[in-house]
Amino acid sequence: MPAALPTEPVAVPAKVAVSPPARLHYELVVHSRGATLTGQALLDWTHDGQDYEARLELTAPGFRGRVQRSTGRITAQGLEPGYFSDRYRGEQATHFDRAQDRVVFSSNRPEAALAQGMQDRLSVVLQLAALVAGDPARFVQGTPIEVPTAGTRDAEPWTFTVQGEEDLVLPGGPVRALKLQKDPRREYDQRVELWLAPRMDYAPVRWRLTAPDGGAVEQRWASTDRSR
Repeated sequence: MPAALPTEPVAVPAKVAVSPPARLHYELVVHSRGATLTGQALLDWTHDGQDYEARLELTAPGFRGRVQRSTGRITAQGLEPGYFSDRYRGEQATHFDRAQDRVVFSSNRPEAALAQGMQDRLSVVLQLAALVAGDPARFVQGTPIEVPTAGTRDAEPWTFTVQGEEDLVLPGGPVRALKLQKDPRREYDQRVELWLAPRMDYAPVRWRLTAPDGGAVEQRWASTDRSR
């Protein structure tokens, strides 16, 4: 008989293996209002084993540039964000106030409770990579992974489901990657699809955000710099 698929989300914290510092270059493809724009994206991931910084920049002709930045600590449970900013139409920020177990938003939205293992919308990608790398055998197809995640306006649980491995043909070459997917919970939520490459320290080699109106932003790995 086939093994039963897991039904309970993988607990966080769990065993983790944080990837080494790297700078990942991507081809950026933006689908919006019937038009397709292409550009570049850069994920700059640095840490010294104790403190980390992640910075994602998206640029394309005709596309309003976007920069996300996450800083914080590295613990036995993985990433512990302290600050997150998102610059698109203006800049907004999120502060993780661990002294008072709360998340504070610069947009004057009501503060949220700081849940155990909470990530921001950039660090969650790297935390998922660390979580899967820490114990790959746990993450069979169908496994749900729940990570509390804060944006710049609110915080809620994000549940990704392991879809299985796929062979991708990317600008940087052929890559086999494990796909994770977060489906929308409400009508205005985005779908998040993420592909992590086991032979590249589970680096995010492709990710795609799809809006309710069908518009999408996709990043496809092109190259990696490791001489940091």
